[in-house]
Amino acid sequence: MTSISLPELCLVALIGASGSGKTTFAREQFAPGEVLSSDAFRMLVSGDENAQDATHDAFEALYFVARQRLRRGLLTVIDATSVQADARRHIVALAREFDVLPVAVVLDLPEDVLMARYRARTDRHFGPQVISGQVGQLRKSLGKLQAEGFRHVTVLRSAEDVRAVSITRTRLYSDLRHEHGPFDFIGDVHGCLTELRELLEQLGYTLDGLEVTPPAGRKAVFLGDLVDRGPDTPGVLRLVMGMVAAGTALCVPGNHDEKLGRALRGEKVTVAHGLDRSLAQLEGEGPEFRQQVADFIRGLVSHYVLDGDEHNRGRVVVAHAGMKEAFQGRASGRVRAFALYGETTGETDEFGLPVRLDWAAGYRGEALVVYGHTPVPQAEWLNRTIDIDTGCVFGGALTALRYPELEVLSVPAREVYSEPVRPLVRPLVRPVNVSAQQQHDTLLDLADVTGARLIETRLRGRIAVREAEAAAALEVLGRYSTDPRWLVYLPPTMSPCETSGRDGFLEYPTEAFEHYRRAGLTHVICEEKHMGSRAVIVLTRSADVAAQRFGVQDGHAGAVYTRTGRPFFEEGDHALASGVLDGLRGAAQVAGLWEALGSEWVILDAEILPWSFKAGPLIREQYAAVGAAAQAALPAEVAVLEAGVDRGLPLADLLARTRQRLALTRAYSDAYRPYVRPVKSPGDLRVAPFHVLASEGAVHTEREHAWHLELLASLARAAPGLVTGTAHRHVELGNPGSVAEAEAWWIALTAAGGEGMVVKPATFTARGRKGLVQPGIKVRGREYLRIIYGPEYTLPEHLDRLRARNLNAKRTLALREFALGVEGLERFVRHEPLRRTHECVFGVLALDSEPLDPRL
Repeated sequence: MTSISLPELCLVALIGASGSGKTTFAREQFAPGEVLSSDAFRMLVSGDENAQDATHDAFEALYFVARQRLRRGLLTVIDATSVQADARRHIVALAREFDVLPVAVVLDLPEDVLMARYRARTDRHFGPQVISGQVGQLRKSLGKLQAEGFRHVTVLRSAEDVRAVSITRTRLYSDLRHEHGPFDFIGDVHGCLTELRELLEQLGYTLDGLEVTPPAGRKAVFLGDLVDRGPDTPGVLRLVMGMVAAGTALCVPGNHDEKLGRALRGEKVTVAHGLDRSLAQLEGEGPEFRQQVADFIRGLVSHYVLDGDEHNRGRVVVAHAGMKEAFQGRASGRVRAFALYGETTGETDEFGLPVRLDWAAGYRGEALVVYGHTPVPQAEWLNRTIDIDTGCVFGGALTALRYPELEVLSVPAREVYSEPVRPLVRPLVRPVNVSAQQQHDTLLDLADVTGARLIETRLRGRIAVREAEAAAALEVLGRYSTDPRWLVYLPPTMSPCETSGRDGFLEYPTEAFEHYRRAGLTHVICEEKHMGSRAVIVLTRSADVAAQRFGVQDGHAGAVYTRTGRPFFEEGDHALASGVLDGLRGAAQVAGLWEALGSEWVILDAEILPWSFKAGPLIREQYAAVGAAAQAALPAEVAVLEAGVDRGLPLADLLARTRQRLALTRAYSDAYRPYVRPVKSPGDLRVAPFHVLASEGAVHTEREHAWHLELLASLARAAPGLVTGTAHRHVELGNPGSVAEAEAWWIALTAAGGEGMVVKPATFTARGRKGLVQPGIKVRGREYLRIIYGPEYTLPEHLDRLRARNLNAKRTLALREFALGVEGLERFVRHEPLRRTHECVFGVLALDSEPLDPRL
């Protein structure tokens, strides 16, 4: 049996004369979608697989499909004779274009076997001389295939050899998607052994001489450049080589390592940039150790793809100088060169060093890329990439990134071991407290938020946004948005409860409780629904924090915006905005909020009261206009009808209906009147926060609502004139007494003029029998609903009609928007590019443009 080992990603050329059995071999050894047959493509483009005049068109189509497959990282097999050098040259060029290995499987069967098969077929119209010519061309080519670029060549010389083939798929050396970590990525060491040992200890590794024991389950990953310039290259190599041999570490090569390896193998290299120091240090270590070092460096793989997700895509990629998306998981000379050196323009700067292209600035990949090579003052995030070479050997620090925590740890260099050729400073064009990511995010790309798209979310999988919806969102945010750098979250819509069959009520708590009970939940929390305007509050401890974390350089230390992303306060309301933010900042300081969260910024979901502050035009132009007109007309109508009845006219029924309309209209005006009051200073506003959405390093959606409310109550105690607490009740759904108590509380709350309550699962995010459950269901009071549905909505004929309302679309929308909102926050907290967060923010606003009954 002949065993052929194929890389999982490669381009396979089945080479052989007509009749050699390539198509049968391909059918038996590969999946149908993997094989691209020249005969099949002739059939596709001409209707006849033997139409030689269609060959050019067939191969154009075949190579087009091959390109799409290789671009997507799929093994591809080309089934054609390929006995001519030109045909094979095209295949090798295609493999190089997509940085995959070209593999040749040659079916070199005896010519008499091919002729016998030719004579037995009736569908071949060319003469036997064609087969003889193909055999001759093939035999002349056999010794040249590897020189032509094929990395693996297998020749099968008989029908028995073909039948006895066994093909196995092997992972590429760079493919470690089955390794899920957790990992500790360590930047360029450059011979700084003392700092390396200190960093490993800080990361929780136990060191006993050269024996290193990692924390349970963790593995170190070295980014290369272990050698040169520093004080103890041999010591670093011994430690790292020992960890790799013990399986407690991985290592990729750096350009300095590569050069040292070549020097140790006796190849001609220029001894510069610290190589002389490494060679001198290794000179006293003996030939056996030097050979071990040379072998170790030779065996290092250019890059690794780690931590595969549910779709088998690597979540993180590690390479010394970085790895752009098209090269990830590929194998070629240029991939290795990129991993070692990055991309250069071919020019040198004023220091005589290569001018490097900033590949990370254009990176759009999903995988996180961790790299070093280019020293920076501190670890630097940009477009889901992070540079953790912080120039230890130049007097900077040795840095590690803990994954998946994304926590950066550093130990300072003991001294300057080597003077840098280029100063270790930020580019002068960037403000000192603005990161590379924030500088990059000042210019948004229209393509990142327009067009139809599928947005991947943790809570609800892929969520589709249609092109027209995206255009509507762009129209709103493009015209009216707050500063986009603050805009990291938009709250979801909220569904009401199912309609109640209770006499005189459209909504009642029973239905909300029953909804969650059916979903399998046992505990919920009922929160007072404040009658205000929804606001997202981004609060930072200082303007410096705002600049460092959000990239906002205008001196503001926070922002308040509406649920559609518009500034909450108008242009002329600067004093109000500053008063609210300053008051909240002072309350956070007094309440110890920053210490409790371990953060210097926080994002709050809140209502700001009174309702009339933002809804003033709506109240004046719609609600008050209806109330005023009714109050002006209906009393006069009642008086006329009463006079008519007194004269004996048959108007008693009409009089009763008119009196009822007058009473209902007065109830309508009484319903909105408590929410109207003038606002002249910050003291006239009240902020009612109910969610602590996110802070540094955490999105607080896994916390119970009780935690949120208790933490926010401390703000209310610290600033009672500004912050309002949220009254709430815990309900045990299986306890009739607990349910009855909550219903009684709702009745009292709404009878006193309250809007109603929101019923939520005990935990911020909860899953029931059918998956993610509604994050909240609003149960509005009988009189508040009069504002929404009109003065006479409680009349039986109107209630019966309103009870037919359909909530399915609203509920689906609420879940989709909730998942997008949480996803956007998680991306922001992970320091992903702002475009990734904005994808979710735009998604929420886009979905919000779906046509639904606004009264729901």
